[in-house]
Amino acid sequence: YKFIKGKIKDENSLFGDELVKIEFSLEAQELLKAGKELFKYYHTHSEDKGYLVNASFYDIKEFFQGRDEKGRMNRPSQAKDEHYKILLSDLNIALNALAKKLEPKIYEYGFLKE
Repeated sequence: YKFIKGKIKDENSLFGDELVKIEFSLEAQELLKAGKELFKYYHTHSEDKGYLVNASFYDIKEFFQGRDEKGRMNRPSQAKDEHYKILLSDLNIALNALAKKLEPKIYEYGFLKE
């Protein structure tokens, strides 16, 4: 309870150590870029029914792919918008590339056992 006794030292930084700037790998940058392109494309449809301003990835997929009569989301191949299919494919390629890069580290750092 040093603050009660007035013994707090004036520090320049709130957390003591300065935060290190994060640098994303090339694979992560490509994934972010692909996701941003899909997000931007979705927001060009702001006049359409079902558009959400703060849509998640799941909402975007539902918007373009739709649902079947049982309420399950349709497959990406059933989407009518060809540009969406291309953007989603680019996103999946980038995601798989990043996953391949991260996979060895998952075992190395003990998140999963081999």
